[in-house]
Amino acid sequence: MKDFQQDFIDFMLDVGVLTFGDFTTKSGRKTPYFVNTGLYRSGAQMRTLGRAYADAIEASFPGGFDVLFGPAYKGIPLVVAVSMAFAERGREVEFCFNRKEAKDHGEGGVIVGRKLCDGDRVLIVEDVTTAGTSIRETVPILRAAADVQLAGLIVSVNRMERGTTDRTALDELAEEFSMSTRSIVNLDEILEHLGDRLGNKDRARIAAYRDEYGAVDA
Repeated sequence: MKDFQQDFIDFMLDVGVLTFGDFTTKSGRKTPYFVNTGLYRSGAQMRTLGRAYADAIEASFPGGFDVLFGPAYKGIPLVVAVSMAFAERGREVEFCFNRKEAKDHGEGGVIVGRKLCDGDRVLIVEDVTTAGTSIRETVPILRAAADVQLAGLIVSVNRMERGTTDRTALDELAEEFSMSTRSIVNLDEILEHLGDRLGNKDRARIAAYRDEYGAVDA
């Protein structure tokens, strides 16, 4: 595990984004841990988050990309934060995102920000993907805007649980859209880094959850 991954796990804990207890995911699963990215709420936190994504992108996508895309709504502040993190490093990275409804006045359309062009390599930036629904909604939007190439998908945490099949949602999406899918950290890395800080009760509950919902390829 790289230093930036360990720092990211500690960061999520410090700001309350990663918590342990009793929760229900959007998919209806009862889970003993939760990643609530809606709790990022300050400029300093977004700066740290953007840097973590930028570190992961540099490590995971050596082939590069031309533009970042953030699916509405949570992806919008993410692409802004990531582009600013790259700007700190002297690299100008453009971004765009979608509206939930098309605008019929002004510049119009669904895409806001960088105009997509044929051949653009688009890197999608998301928070957490459990079933892959938002990405399956996103790809048609991108392809309707231009003849783009999917450079890949980056999320903050890979929960390593089943998507719509016995495989993880990230692996399903990688195969379905012929693109690389990566995360800043995954559940195994979180458990490894926390070590004794995570009590036996929580570990047992997570193990039981993975027995029920864990992906066969995780």
